[in-house]
Amino acid sequence: MERGKICVSLAGVDVAALVEQAHQVAGRADVIEVRLDSMQHPDGAGCCAALDGPLLFTNRASWEGGAFAGSEEQRIEPLLEAVRQHVAYVDWELRADQTLRNRLLAAMADRPTRMVLSWHNFTDTPPQAELEAVLAQMMESGAHIGQAGKIVGKIVTTAHNPEDALRVLRLQGQAQAAGFPLSCFCMGAPGRITRLATLYLGGYMTYACLNEVQTTAPGQLSLDRLHKLTALLA
Repeated sequence: MERGKICVSLAGVDVAALVEQAHQVAGRADVIEVRLDSMQHPDGAGCCAALDGPLLFTNRASWEGGAFAGSEEQRIEPLLEAVRQHVAYVDWELRADQTLRNRLLAAMADRPTRMVLSWHNFTDTPPQAELEAVLAQMMESGAHIGQAGKIVGKIVTTAHNPEDALRVLRLQGQAQAAGFPLSCFCMGAPGRITRLATLYLGGYMTYACLNEVQTTAPGQLSLDRLHKLTALLA
């Protein structure tokens, strides 16, 4: 059964720490997410030089659950450097400044990098209509500057019950019908199953952590556990 990509999220204070973690997951992840906001001094160029394989650079703002507390101009700089280094993906929040989003997309125009346009809700799972509105906004993003094809959507909510989880997974069918690549799943214990299910329901990518101790989001599965589950479905 064909499945979506597995991305492992790595967080470390410097390039050396991230390299050590990357060695532990070598050959077992389709994409490595580098959490630049976990570094004392975000170093996109250094990470690109030291790490192999498809890379996703995320410099998550504190207002969306991350650790970066500087200005938005400061936050985008290592992502622009990552684009110049031809990384596979950079993450930018749907709620973030649209002018800066367009700046990133413009930089990506003649390069292979794609944007993971992300939206997180750390409190609950909104009604279906609100989720569909978020998806529609993602699908329209970049179209006005001819860069819609550069965007991969990411919608993550917090599930408090099974219906929350099902509501998010329903977005997968709509995205597929529109030909839009989408990663969608839920945080929280009731949403853990969505991190596996999305891989087999047309989801573009799911995210795992290095181990059970080092998580970058509530309810995240470790890479080892996720591989054991996918092996059962192989």
